[in-house]
Amino acid sequence: MALPDQALWALVAGVVGLLFAGVMAKKVLAKDRGNDRMKEIQGHIADGALAFLKREYRTLSIFVLGVAVVLAVFLQGEVEGLGVKSAIAFVSGAVLSSLCGFGGMKIATAANARTTQAATRSFNEALNVAFPGGVVMGMLVMSLGILGLTGLFFAFQSSGVRDAATIIAGFSMGASSIALFARVGGGIYTKAADVGADLVGKVEAGIPEDDPRNPGVIADNVGDNVGDVAGMGADLFESFVGAILSAIVIAVSTLDETVAGSAVGFVFATLAVGVLASILGVFAVRVKEGGDPQAALRQGTILSAVVFAALVIVLAMTVFGDVDGANTTKWAIAVVAGLLAGLGIGFTAEHFTSGKTVERLAEESDTQPTNIIAGLAIGFRSAVLPLVIIAAAVVTGYLLGGMFGITLAAVGMLGTLGITVGVDAYGPIADNAGGIAEMAHLPPEVRERTDSLDAAGNTMAAIAKGFAIGSAALTALALFVAYQEAVKVILPEGAELSLRVSDPIVLAGLLLGGVIPFLFSADTMNAVGRAAQKVILEVQRQFREVPGLKEGKEGAVADYARCVDITTAGALKEMVKPGLL
Repeated sequence: MALPDQALWALVAGVVGLLFAGVMAKKVLAKDRGNDRMKEIQGHIADGALAFLKREYRTLSIFVLGVAVVLAVFLQGEVEGLGVKSAIAFVSGAVLSSLCGFGGMKIATAANARTTQAATRSFNEALNVAFPGGVVMGMLVMSLGILGLTGLFFAFQSSGVRDAATIIAGFSMGASSIALFARVGGGIYTKAADVGADLVGKVEAGIPEDDPRNPGVIADNVGDNVGDVAGMGADLFESFVGAILSAIVIAVSTLDETVAGSAVGFVFATLAVGVLASILGVFAVRVKEGGDPQAALRQGTILSAVVFAALVIVLAMTVFGDVDGANTTKWAIAVVAGLLAGLGIGFTAEHFTSGKTVERLAEESDTQPTNIIAGLAIGFRSAVLPLVIIAAAVVTGYLLGGMFGITLAAVGMLGTLGITVGVDAYGPIADNAGGIAEMAHLPPEVRERTDSLDAAGNTMAAIAKGFAIGSAALTALALFVAYQEAVKVILPEGAELSLRVSDPIVLAGLLLGGVIPFLFSADTMNAVGRAAQKVILEVQRQFREVPGLKEGKEGAVADYARCVDITTAGALKEMVKPGLL
């Protein structure tokens, strides 16, 4: 089966998305960074974030090259040159995921002071700096994912789409490797710095959050970027390429060859219109002075979804409408079902992290200890509806297109990834902007504007995490089915793969697999605690040994770099054990 023409559409859309990311980056970098103190603080944050990424990527490069050598030497199969080609795909996935993290975080750390400076003039100007800064990350994730996958398909198309999909599975594996360590390492860093800085600063010393006297405050701001920009970007990059690849693998493995070509073409065409919908949604994010930034961000997300759904249906009715044996209308509905499921999960997250839900939890704080109980109860309750929505999306996708329909639902959920990740990456920029306003001793109204941006960012980040969780569930199911199909090809004649729950070995595997996330979570929580303890001890030491630092006397300067270095070393060391697990 030859590569469909729609693959070229996706390639062109990836280039367009990359150019749009460049336009957004140029728009941000053209803004004023503010006074010398703001530039100095922004420089500390940017240097700390870059130092962390350099050390993390240096460590991961050894792992990536090691795995690539193993693949090249030992991986054998019916596809000619499978080992070497898979190694190339693996390294490509790892490199492009790393580029997303590096590029997105570079702009995020450049946008923070510019957002603060814009907030000295108006709330709307600040939003128009912070949001484009986040969009750069979103468009990089979507565009580089599309370019990487389609580029490899073009490179290996002489092997046929089925064999090329087998080779390109390495791309998804490379992306997954970076995502795992970026999420774990960045997550440990950001929480360790946050906990350490807040416990000594706000609790012990009684000074405000982001006070320049706190030596841990720069590490805290760095953590927002390495965890919630680079880490989240790598996470969704992995889900995105996994969903696309699993859809293509299942199409060529389970559908008749006459239909499979159209199915693969439909997946590529869906990616192309997803880029267009994401770009259009960005232009819808507008708010009047004193308006609600959360409503503006929601407006852009919804517009992207509406445009995406409409274009997918048009594709099904026009481009693919006359294909024999292919019910492309049902395929389009499966994509839209996944999109709606993503929105449903996102808005559920918004409900449980804002408005009356949060106000009721704040009221519980009058009796203090019960707010922990109430918060846990809200958290447990918030998981119910998303799981129901995911289950509904799975069943809907299956009824409309079998296992291929489920993978289309996953692709649909991530179809507007450009704006989804952009909304999420906007949050750390707004958070950093507030910190810079505090450290630079700007007027109170500036901090009020950045706090309003930050509050909306926290809620919208919950929406993006909802998309990440939902898409991960659908992608995992799709990859599971793709694995079954791949195993069938190499099984001896008459043999079959049994994965029934009634099989005791399968049941034992499910139980063991189910307990691993709890062990993983326990390890990462303990890692955060150990890393935070080192930050606490360092901040306490500086308060004791640097004369006048705690009192804020002139000439008493905190050693921010030391806390950044401690947190970086601790996070990279602590990510190894959970990563190996």
